[in-house]
Amino acid sequence: MSRTVILPTRMQEAIWTHVLRDLPNEGVGVLAVHQDAPDTLQACYPLSNVAAQPAQSYLADPLELLRALRAMRHSGLNLGAIYHSHPRGRARPSPTDLNLARYPVPYLIADAQRHELRAYLLPENTEIEVLLL
Repeated sequence: MSRTVILPTRMQEAIWTHVLRDLPNEGVGVLAVHQDAPDTLQACYPLSNVAAQPAQSYLADPLELLRALRAMRHSGLNLGAIYHSHPRGRARPSPTDLNLARYPVPYLIADAQRHELRAYLLPENTEIEVLLL
């Protein structure tokens, strides 16, 4: 698994537009990569947060997630990362984040107050580099 995530400017802008729009709730979405460039995030799929308490946690709408994964496959892309925001917390995994991690991809966490974006392998809680382009 990669220890660096390459995040082009347009992907950064898409993430920040989404998570700031969803305030005061947590925003959530998925990012896609091409198999020939598995470290470079190339497409952003914002998803609705359907958690019972969306200001404190996230749960991606399952139907929207399925549609995003199908759209990736149709475009020759793969799931490359999952992102979500912490509206009032740091860009570090919470205990809930660690417990709910299911996909073997980097998890990007956006700190909405500090405008900071960090990436982790979960549930191992290993921080990895985010290379901003």
